[in-house]
Amino acid sequence: MPATIDSPILTPGNAAAGGKTVQVTERALARIRAAMVKENVSPEQGGLRLGVSGGGCSGLSYQIRFDSKPRERDRVYEFDGVRVFVDPKSFIYLAGMVLDWEDSLIKQGFNFINPNSSKSCGCGSSFSA
Repeated sequence: MPATIDSPILTPGNAAAGGKTVQVTERALARIRAAMVKENVSPEQGGLRLGVSGGGCSGLSYQIRFDSKPRERDRVYEFDGVRVFVDPKSFIYLAGMVLDWEDSLIKQGFNFINPNSSKSCGCGSSFSA
């Protein structure tokens, strides 16, 4: 059953028309902004790093953290003043993904809605492609 998103999806201003990109909902963006203020991350220099690494219940794990600046080969997306960094290797698995925020009785946290995922674990933090 596909995940539902009831928060508008923001597409970065520099995304190629029709090309696969990483997207963020307004609800997730509000949480990222609040966390950046709390963690003292400058929106002008730093941003949110999304990545994938080996491991987890299903073979690959999502990584999310703040970074002080993008790396040389990163794809840098800007969503209404918030930058998101994705390294080239992770982009292979994250292209077309939507980052959402879920706040329910069962779960509170970021939700990765990833069309490249063929199966994921119950906690939603790992997947296989």
